[in-house]
Amino acid sequence: MKALDDALLITPGPDLVYFTGLRPPMTERLTMLILPARVLVVPALEHPGDLPGLEVVAWHDGDDPYALVAELLREPAYAISDSAWAMHLIALQQAAPHVRFTSMTATRPLLRAVKSEAEVALLAAAAAAADATYEQILSVRFRGRTEVRIAAELSDLLQQHGHEQVDFTIVASGPNGADPHHHIGDRVLTEGDMVVLDFGGLKDGYGSDTSRTVHVGQPSEEEQQVFDIVRTAQQAAFEAVRPGVACQEIDRVARGIIEDAGYGQFFIHRTGHGIGLTTHEPPYLVRGEQQPLVPGMCFSIEPGIYLPGRFGVRIEDIVTVTETGGRRLNTTDHGLAIVS
Repeated sequence: MKALDDALLITPGPDLVYFTGLRPPMTERLTMLILPARVLVVPALEHPGDLPGLEVVAWHDGDDPYALVAELLREPAYAISDSAWAMHLIALQQAAPHVRFTSMTATRPLLRAVKSEAEVALLAAAAAAADATYEQILSVRFRGRTEVRIAAELSDLLQQHGHEQVDFTIVASGPNGADPHHHIGDRVLTEGDMVVLDFGGLKDGYGSDTSRTVHVGQPSEEEQQVFDIVRTAQQAAFEAVRPGVACQEIDRVARGIIEDAGYGQFFIHRTGHGIGLTTHEPPYLVRGEQQPLVPGMCFSIEPGIYLPGRFGVRIEDIVTVTETGGRRLNTTDHGLAIVS
């Protein structure tokens, strides 16, 4: 158990996994861990049995679980999991009008953001599995096949390399590459396509997330130039990582290079996001985020350029902050791979 002195309300999702290892379903029936009281309120039909260090209080259908929780709240304010359902929070506000509820991320931004050595090792293993997937996908045929088919092979490879959950497999070919979160479709890849590959999921409970851009056949001079700009921006952002630097500074470095090259309007998302028990979590590398980097933080660095109707480029690594700088957890080649 961690942060036992904090006044927290933990609901099913990554926060509850972090504190207890439990993964109950997220449903209309309230499950809530109350800290520092060490009380877990659960539906009776989902009772987990005895849990060391916790008192388990079960409620039955027909009971009012919100009144039950309200009676257990001893602090004037609680941070509640971002994953809490609105229906649960609203009902709890009505049951405990004397208590102030705040967002976990807003008030405890470092709660899960700073990883232990064991957590970094798990993230590194997940990244290595994603890297092995990328290395293998380069040998398959791209030309004449659909995005859906290649995405399915990415998913299969991630599972072969130990992922128990595949969260996304983006294969954005040709003009579809200009959509950073393209939904794969039946477009057939052809000679001359730039292809953005972005894929990841969970291995042993911790996330992977990597992007590489490949090309079917030889790229044009312009395509190579745009690719090289993104690669330079990604490298510069990585080199800017060190303890004490504000999250927004990493975004500023990457964005500045792309803007100076004349493509600023085509970099349309933040530079990165944290990763851990989920593939997107704090910290976020975005303008306005002044949270300093802390050793143990793990996040993506993924600048991109997206030219509507033409093509896109993105390069993404997971990086962890060390005492002296940054360490890449993804280590596959950053060059523009040529696929057949």
